[in-house]
Amino acid sequence: MFIDERELAVRSGKGGDGRVAWRREKRVPRGGPAGGDGGRGGSVILFADVQLTTFGDMEEIRVARAEDGHPGGGNNRSGASAADRVVSVPVGTTVYDVASGVRLADLTTPGERWVAARGGRGGRGNSQFATATNQRPTEAEPGEPREEARLRLELRVLADVGLVGLPNAGKSTLLARLSSATPRIADYPFTTLAPHLGIVDLPDFRRFVLADLPGLIEGAHRGQGLGDRFLRHLERTRVLVHLVELAPADGSDPAESYRAVRRELEAYGRGLATRPELVAGTKTDALDEEGVRTALGRLAAEVHGEVHPISAVTGAGLGVLLGVVVAALEDAPPAPEIPEHAEDGSSGKPPA
Repeated sequence: MFIDERELAVRSGKGGDGRVAWRREKRVPRGGPAGGDGGRGGSVILFADVQLTTFGDMEEIRVARAEDGHPGGGNNRSGASAADRVVSVPVGTTVYDVASGVRLADLTTPGERWVAARGGRGGRGNSQFATATNQRPTEAEPGEPREEARLRLELRVLADVGLVGLPNAGKSTLLARLSSATPRIADYPFTTLAPHLGIVDLPDFRRFVLADLPGLIEGAHRGQGLGDRFLRHLERTRVLVHLVELAPADGSDPAESYRAVRRELEAYGRGLATRPELVAGTKTDALDEEGVRTALGRLAAEVHGEVHPISAVTGAGLGVLLGVVVAALEDAPPAPEIPEHAEDGSSGKPPA
């Protein structure tokens, strides 16, 4: 199951207490202080694991706890420090504090580590307090307290180019044709139930990451259909490729299909409506030449720009489309920053 948001409680380990102890040696009647320091408590660390694509593997982890540090011993023996608790999360995970909605971390680099709850420092033993005027100190420090927090984790896929369009616009077929990805493809709505990523290899050792997002429907930004859960996966993309079926089986107007998706992008906000966009008219293999010209003309009038005719089945027009995508990526600005504060106080999702 594709799970792209969840809550996680984290609790680090308390530092071990320092020890009050004395040297006990034969023929040394007044042995000095010998209490050791406590060990450090374990930290809870989030690790960006490139092998993970969803929070599904974390389903059983509700609370991530680290162990406490051990107390100090006699003869100046330090207590053992506790091991850190490392929790693997997918690359692209954004971390918010549940109580405040503030963004705490954005793990976008494979192998990146972020300390979610720092372990307490161990307390000093009484031998650390010995001075020339206080040679028999009787005090020791307690270990530092643990840290606790409740976090909200949200996944936003890392892709250079995002495919958008109504269900059955041909996104999954195009992804499979251009990359080695193998998304599920069928002739009915909502074939795609989770984002799929594919790497498109280009000449001169160039490549970009392409994402196929589940089809949007009217009202997706308000929670209708599947699109509301996946609109945020477009936030990191630099270029959008908007696929519009030129000859829908239900007889709907391609221009209206284009407008419907644009309305959802504008309603969602976060700059999606102003992201560089390329429009492609899909499934040209289902029409004759005259039908393709007529459909492209009507759609181009709505788009007020160029529409690229393609067929992911036959490969027609894909070379041209790849060329304009690469050119758009070269001119596109870097991926935008994720908001530093969740708009609804608990997550990165805009309020309904």
